[in-house]
Amino acid sequence: MTGFFSGIATAMITPFDENGVNLEELGKMIEFQIDGGTDALVILGTTGEPATMTEAEKESVIRYSVKKADGRIKIIVGTGSNDTAKAVASSVKAEKLGADGVLAVTPYYNKCTQKGLYDYYKAICDAVSIPVIAYNVPSRTSVNILPETVEKLAEIPNMAGIKEASGNMAQVCETMRRIRGKTDLYSGEDFLNLPMLAIGGAGLISVASNIAPALLKKMYTLVKQNRLEEANAVQDFLLPLEDACFLEVNPIPVKAAYNMLGFNAGVPRSPLTELEEENKIKLKKAIKNAGLKGI
Repeated sequence: MTGFFSGIATAMITPFDENGVNLEELGKMIEFQIDGGTDALVILGTTGEPATMTEAEKESVIRYSVKKADGRIKIIVGTGSNDTAKAVASSVKAEKLGADGVLAVTPYYNKCTQKGLYDYYKAICDAVSIPVIAYNVPSRTSVNILPETVEKLAEIPNMAGIKEASGNMAQVCETMRRIRGKTDLYSGEDFLNLPMLAIGGAGLISVASNIAPALLKKMYTLVKQNRLEEANAVQDFLLPLEDACFLEVNPIPVKAAYNMLGFNAGVPRSPLTELEEENKIKLKKAIKNAGLKGI
């Protein structure tokens, strides 16, 4: 399927405090995203730290986000796992709780074959009626969805696309060639947002849009209007900020950035740590140079 969403989706952080998930602050962040022109929110993806959250916490985030969005913006829930049965169960729960779609990262650690990947996504798609987006990020999972596998997945009726974060533009171009008009391609690599859009990507799922949604949306709009010179200027302006968002492993920097913008994002959960002091200085400079304003 094509057309589930186009534009920008923010891979949302999860704000924590001493009592657990700070839902009130999450609500402020959702409003900030909507005001910035974001088209969809991905909750409980890698950036949301679900690996350190209880099932009750994850359910509360889904319920709250769906209610807060109130149909104004699509809510996509991260449901991937290295256990197919768990990924299926999480996807079914997300649908029951009102999610508009799910994003399922490839299985990780217990590496599988391309057939295993197809079977994994087929099982998820068969279990739900909402759109499913595959997520390819081999730098984290050590598993790579090959273009021919994505082409086969595109035949599944509710396979809505692939979030591509392999960093391999040759592979991305081949994937796009094989799935064009069948299912959608989304950039999952902030540094490659513009070229992925330029070859026909339907949108992007961004970490940097946590703090700069309006700028990312502007770049997306310019590309789709074929105003590439202007789009390149925006992307050039964004690159130092995007670099700063990955000074340390995601979501450490972007969570610190939210705090610098006046939100109460809290700190990452162990084993992640707070941003190092020297990197805080670099991040503050990047935020200032980008002219960002929070609340």
